[in-house]
Amino acid sequence: MSTPEQAATDEVRERYARFARDEAPGRSEVYRRWATGVAADAEVAGIIAALPSQRRQPPLVFAVTRLLGAGEGDDTAEWTAFVRAHRQEIIREIDRRSLQTNEPQRCAALLPALALVDGPIALVELGAAAGLCLYPDRYAYRYRAVDGVRSVGPVGGSGVVLSADLSGPAPLALPQIVWRAGVDLSPLDPADPEDRAWLQALVWPGETGRAERIRSALDIAAADPPSLVSGDAAARLPELVERAPAGATVVVTTPGLLPFLPWRQRNALVEMIQALPVRWVTLDRPGLYEGLRGPVEEVTDGFALALDGEVLADADPLGARVRWLGEADGSMSGVGRTVKP
Repeated sequence: MSTPEQAATDEVRERYARFARDEAPGRSEVYRRWATGVAADAEVAGIIAALPSQRRQPPLVFAVTRLLGAGEGDDTAEWTAFVRAHRQEIIREIDRRSLQTNEPQRCAALLPALALVDGPIALVELGAAAGLCLYPDRYAYRYRAVDGVRSVGPVGGSGVVLSADLSGPAPLALPQIVWRAGVDLSPLDPADPEDRAWLQALVWPGETGRAERIRSALDIAAADPPSLVSGDAAARLPELVERAPAGATVVVTTPGLLPFLPWRQRNALVEMIQALPVRWVTLDRPGLYEGLRGPVEEVTDGFALALDGEVLADADPLGARVRWLGEADGSMSGVGRTVKP
């Protein structure tokens, strides 16, 4: 009969084997090799098994080792040796870190929904990390459509250019944003070197262009910092809504947040948002929360981009592809250019 420690080690080995087989291929050869190494090494798997279960995720462990000095060129043996040599440092660092996918590319999916909201806009993001998705008006966009490239961007250009595949008559216009705020359990300062290094470490080796995109977006955020507050999204959201400038339409976004909340907490947050005098833009897998309306059945191979719970598009979760499901004014989903009372 195995001990609890042995059972945890076996679970880690199985988890990392699945990651090496199902998640890393085609995205990061480095992470595929390292995960294979964990699956094959009971000692290294045991080091990871000593962590709380919610902190054993391969991307989190790998990012922390890179932050502490493991190199992307390290082969499996070099990386496992690094883990053995630095086990206490790794455990301490993982205890203060969490996965924070602060991907500005998501704005390429959010932009068509924001184009349906009349400004000026006070933009609030839940699960904001460093707030890189709070600057959709500061980025430039290149949408590859069947009739050619549709470009949108600020006057003078931008250091961040987001490219995406587009089908359908999605409305494309930069929102007029006059105020930016965010909530996160552990907000990051876009100007702080340590926080910047952590966000860079979260980029998987092999994700071409992503590290450069995040670095440029951090520069934009650092030059004009948003108002970021620490705490639970449901607890802090009402006060941010109250702080928004008079005359601005408050738009709350939740890209990437809801999957991390338990079902009851998730639906309670959705109900709170819908009860507040705000518009709500989200990008989530259908079925993640109750009450999603519109052509849900047409979201066949991606996430649902929704405005106030009405489905507008089928989109890639990180904004690489948008398939618009209605007319240019959102009328198929019953969503027009009106401000929610």
